[in-house]
Amino acid sequence: MKFSSKLIGASFALIMGIGTVGNSAECIAPANPGGGWDFTCRAIGKIMYDIGAVDEPIKVTNMAGGGGGLAYGHVVNERNDDGDLIIAASSATATRLAQNAYAGMTSDQVSFLGAIGADPGVLVVAADSPYMNLMDLLNAVMNDPTSVTFAGGSATGGFDHLKVLMALGEVGYDDVLSVKYVGLDGGGDAITQTIGGHTQAMTGDISEVVGFLKSGDVRVVAVFTDERIPGFDDIPTAKEQGVDLVAVNWRGLYVPKGISDEDYNKWADALAQVAASDEWAQAMADNGLAPFTKVGDDFQEYLAGVIADVQKLSKEIGVIQ
Repeated sequence: MKFSSKLIGASFALIMGIGTVGNSAECIAPANPGGGWDFTCRAIGKIMYDIGAVDEPIKVTNMAGGGGGLAYGHVVNERNDDGDLIIAASSATATRLAQNAYAGMTSDQVSFLGAIGADPGVLVVAADSPYMNLMDLLNAVMNDPTSVTFAGGSATGGFDHLKVLMALGEVGYDDVLSVKYVGLDGGGDAITQTIGGHTQAMTGDISEVVGFLKSGDVRVVAVFTDERIPGFDDIPTAKEQGVDLVAVNWRGLYVPKGISDEDYNKWADALAQVAASDEWAQAMADNGLAPFTKVGDDFQEYLAGVIADVQKLSKEIGVIQ
């Protein structure tokens, strides 16, 4: 049995005699150097070693291909019982698994370890927009779906698109095909379209809008987190506006399915130690991430709900059959 995050911590490791991870540990970043998955491996791996959660530096291997699918297949088919292996993951991993983008592979073929930071999802309007809060925007869609076009940095059916559909679903609007969405090449293009009045709202992540927010070009009507983001305390959450949705681009890890419970708990404890460290708090601040700590059973339960939601919506909009 795998332990929940409430039981995971340095004291638990000492009590159970679990100790630290072995000498030949490796983290696979399913992409080329640079970007989120590479950051996850390098930052978390370095801090694990710096704080003594592992006893040797963790090797980072970049394995780009198939939007993470090459690395996923490699782990499932070739290293299913490797207890010294961790793999970087994010919300994109879960979305692609939910949409069958990894050639028939499923989320239960690995064990998800946890997430310890996230780029929170946001909905943004231009500074002069008539929509002053989240419900203004959602009500406009419900009253006349043709009146609001959302722009996002992911393709149709990607996570930016799905965040809007999930928010509308939380307030009882399920005509997903009527919602107007334009997928562009990144959040920068999406927010520029909204500032220019070509679209009425942008769906993305907080890191994509900070510069525009500081310049006064936009207003964030909601952030999709449990609590307000430190440093952006004036931005209300969707939850406090009556929309019970958490939608973040989390940064985390998975491990091979076939490893022992002991090895799983070693890694879970090491990740929990990183989450609680000053070093990780600084890394989040430096890279625009917000706290988002779910480790072990807590994370797996959260992820199962997200994948189910993504599958449901993806079928409704025709992304998957």
